[in-house]
Amino acid sequence: MLKSLSRTSAIALALAASALAFTAPAAAQVVNVRTDQIVTGLSFPVFVTHAPGDTSRLFIVQKGGTIRILDTASNTLLATPFLTVTVAGGTSESDERGLLGLAFDPGYTKNGQFYIYYTGTGTNVLARYTRSTANPNVANAAGVVMWSFADPFTNHNGGWIGFGPDGNLYVAMGDGGSANDPNANAQNLASRLGKMHRIKPTIGGTSPYYTVPASNPFVGGVATDDDVWAYGLRNPWRSSFDRETGDLWIGDVGQNAVEEIDFQKFDAAGGRNYGWRCMEGTSCTGLTGCTCNAAALTNPIKTYGHAAGTAGGFSLTGGYVYRGCAIPDLQGTYFYADYVNNNVWSFRLNSATGVQTEFTVRNTQITPSLDGFAVNQISSFGEDANGEIYIVDQGALGGQGALYKIVPTTGNTPCAPPCALADVNCDGVVNAGDLAILLNNWNGIGAGDLNDDGGVDAGDLAILLNNWS
Repeated sequence: MLKSLSRTSAIALALAASALAFTAPAAAQVVNVRTDQIVTGLSFPVFVTHAPGDTSRLFIVQKGGTIRILDTASNTLLATPFLTVTVAGGTSESDERGLLGLAFDPGYTKNGQFYIYYTGTGTNVLARYTRSTANPNVANAAGVVMWSFADPFTNHNGGWIGFGPDGNLYVAMGDGGSANDPNANAQNLASRLGKMHRIKPTIGGTSPYYTVPASNPFVGGVATDDDVWAYGLRNPWRSSFDRETGDLWIGDVGQNAVEEIDFQKFDAAGGRNYGWRCMEGTSCTGLTGCTCNAAALTNPIKTYGHAAGTAGGFSLTGGYVYRGCAIPDLQGTYFYADYVNNNVWSFRLNSATGVQTEFTVRNTQITPSLDGFAVNQISSFGEDANGEIYIVDQGALGGQGALYKIVPTTGNTPCAPPCALADVNCDGVVNAGDLAILLNNWNGIGAGDLNDDGGVDAGDLAILLNNWS
């Protein structure tokens, strides 16, 4: 009976409990951090992530075509790769091709499915794989290709893939490369390039291996791709969902002048046009495809120019909103970086008002690390199962990459991860704040899935109420 509760019934059931106690969040403050080198000896790493509910391993994507497993208890790499695929490129720091994206199915614990994005010879590929039943540290070698389509140039491949709180898989693709989007792909709704896509993978089964959500904005349109969720992107290099709010952050690499961060609230409709190629950031390019500064375009929430020093850079690396346990006062802070200038910044965003606060240059906190190593070519950020943030350093010296963890400085008071059961926001108490997050994600995935069954439902609500402080 409990499993059949609707969201409305769940709210009603929880009202009495939520009235018992409410702890107001502490006032926001800038919190200093440091980095700790976790592992080195990586070959052109470009991403790190975790499987749902897995606190003992991290999965590191290497451009050359391998996924390595890090044992987090010993901070050592397993000798045998989790997966090896054949890719084109990925053999140098400047080569944008290779194995670029990895996402685990929300039901991975049960179905063993995961997804990768890579570039082949003149193609971009989205593929589905499964883990071995005999050895969970090794994937089955044979996968199935979900998408394979031509890419006219070797750069601007995008490559981030990730599941949203709605249980759908989002796929970020660049405009196809070269300068000025010469084929005008980003504004062409019939092209997959220059877009954020949204699909619903199937569990097992045969081609096409996914369905298209009926709520996608261009379903059934004339000369449109039903998979498209948003468009007008140039080279979305690293996106993320805020695990607490479900908001989507997109880091989009600029061309000659401006880098930008795009943002979409979790409850906003799809179909946003972020402006490329007629706009770069908030600047007009003079190129065709859309009308610069038109009301239908969505401006970025943050930009910076191409310049030396800590105010600028030349290639944005999108990041994550911190939702970990180790540094409670850092909750809600978004981290991002520049790949070329090695700048690291952070700020908080009030998504209701659009007000940004606590913009902070983090360079001296990030490098050198506590153990004296330089963090000098940030290709990605990533999260572990507890919401702690990691930095992927591709390695400016001969491709010897490393993984760093953002850690508290002396004086911070951590709550030791993992968070207390049902303490969704890691504030040290299970109360109405945690209940609100769980209900916001009801019948979805993400924060609030306390039993790691791939969905937020009455089973999770029961756990929360049983642990009410």
